[in-house]
Amino acid sequence: MNGNLEPEDRVMGEPNLVEQLSKTIVTLGWSGADDVTLEIGGMSVSGIDVGEEYNKKWQSPLGTRKYNKDAFIIIKNQSRRDLSKTQPFPEGEFKPAHPYEKPNERGTESRSGEDHKRT
Repeated sequence: MNGNLEPEDRVMGEPNLVEQLSKTIVTLGWSGADDVTLEIGGMSVSGIDVGEEYNKKWQSPLGTRKYNKDAFIIIKNQSRRDLSKTQPFPEGEFKPAHPYEKPNERGTESRSGEDHKRT
């Protein structure tokens, strides 16, 4: 065989799902020891008890799962979730770009502390 085949070179077709997932996990910096959960989005679960006689075309028995055509898979890394609560700003550090101005006695907001009259 002529030439040099590097480990990164693809000899076969496109990468399969497992290879793509493995590459994404490495890109994100996850490890095999992380607590990873899989969830399905784009589905509905019947929560109505329809009884013994029901219209099978329109109703589903209690607990029936229906997956939409555009359902998707969610991969969550529970080990790297930030569960700390949002902390308020320390006193004096909150400086919004658009500070709130209290309305004046006429019920309109004043601009820079003065009432502007229309001409």
